[in-house]
Amino acid sequence: MGQREQWGTRFGFIMAAVGSAVGLGNIWRFPYMAADNGGGIFFLCYLFALLTAGIPIMILEFGIGHKFRGGAPLTFARMNRNWEWLGWWQVLVCFFIAVYYVVVIAWAISYVGFSITQAWGDAPKDFFFGKFLKLTGGPFELGGINTQILLPLILAWAVTFISIYTGVKAGIERVAKVLIPVLFFMVVFIAIRGVTLPGAAAGLNFLFEPDFSRLLDYKVWTAAYGQIFFDLSICFAIMITYASYLPKKSDIVNNAFTTCLTNCSFSLLAGMAVFSILGHMAFTQGVAVKEVASAGVGLAFITFPAAISTLGSAAPLFGVLFFLALTFAGITSLISINEAAIAAFMDKFNMERKKATVIYTGTAAACSLLFATGAGLYILDIVDHFTNNFGIVFGGLLEVLLIGWLFNLKSIKDHVNPISDFKVGNWWLFSIKVVTPLVAGYTGIMTLISDLKKPYEGYPPDALFWMGWFVLIVIMVGGILMASVKWKDEQSLVKGGVTLDR
Repeated sequence: MGQREQWGTRFGFIMAAVGSAVGLGNIWRFPYMAADNGGGIFFLCYLFALLTAGIPIMILEFGIGHKFRGGAPLTFARMNRNWEWLGWWQVLVCFFIAVYYVVVIAWAISYVGFSITQAWGDAPKDFFFGKFLKLTGGPFELGGINTQILLPLILAWAVTFISIYTGVKAGIERVAKVLIPVLFFMVVFIAIRGVTLPGAAAGLNFLFEPDFSRLLDYKVWTAAYGQIFFDLSICFAIMITYASYLPKKSDIVNNAFTTCLTNCSFSLLAGMAVFSILGHMAFTQGVAVKEVASAGVGLAFITFPAAISTLGSAAPLFGVLFFLALTFAGITSLISINEAAIAAFMDKFNMERKKATVIYTGTAAACSLLFATGAGLYILDIVDHFTNNFGIVFGGLLEVLLIGWLFNLKSIKDHVNPISDFKVGNWWLFSIKVVTPLVAGYTGIMTLISDLKKPYEGYPPDALFWMGWFVLIVIMVGGILMASVKWKDEQSLVKGGVTLDR
């Protein structure tokens, strides 16, 4: 295997890592999760989750990626030959996320254009579900490919393909160094203007006002820890892969803290931007903020367009900026999701980057067409729920259990401390071995029990099986099958001439 690629600068790596962590969910999922789970109390729980799970896992993944110099499958195989399957589990999670995530980016690209004329008119909900998505009656009624989505979908894949095809330094790093600063500037601009609008204070109060009665509510804590996993792109191969491209003397702990804190600061900023404008919308309509706030896709593509329409002559500018921000956040995350998978195939089959990128991206792009049909939103919702709540959470649980209890975790600490200004100690070991397994296990099990008791969102059982449970089966079985395939270059499992099995 040839010399592994490296980042050109530390700033470039941080921007790429932040670009992966800052995604679509930061801009609309985080604000709603905060508002729906006790406001200020959620932030306290979120901060605790950041310190006990987010930062510790980020240090862990940066540490093992840097130490073992490989994508997730190669890294886990170098730690223990029997653990390679977990790396492929995480890679398959990346694949399933990529094929639907790109479609949401395509929606955002379309809405950049719609914002100029406010094409959604007085009925953004009818416009989104009807005229734009052409939503059918159920997940099995495909209704053909929607050309309004197909063209921006091709554009999103093209940008992603070129970024990865040209390499770590010339492609991924260069794109991140441009898009992430621009993204921050746009969101700062929206936030500054938003907080000066009439009614903005009510929106911010709705977001930040603490509800102390919910301090001991397990749902708030579950939501906070879940948001940390989704926010930071941890436990699904990405950060391990990105860290494998770091130079040998990189400050692992400092990079982890910088990535986590920058990402979480962006989430807070996005929350202020979104809810200040929603507060203004509620003010103009004479209703409470909770009457206009909605979750997920509805907030980004229905509620926010309606809020933008209340801004008068400034509406086109704010609409373009908001949906460009969604697009840029999505693209940088999509690049990282695909890079994690492509790096794994490059390692396993000793494949050139360009060949691996063509084969993998072509396959993923073809599969994503399913989500550009009239049933795309239904299928996306189901796949997203199962992949995130079970694929990522249980994959993360297995990761911290295996490394925390069956591997010499202290050896990771001994690797990162000499090259880091800030040293990790017993708090880090305790978080990885005890806190994160308990929280991840509890979160995953409670969600599993809920899904078994009541079908998710009332979808038909056969749809939930084929688009949800079956996806999980493919992830688990596929991970084992990929691990059973012989490595093209067996020497890649040896680092420095010494086998790394533990």
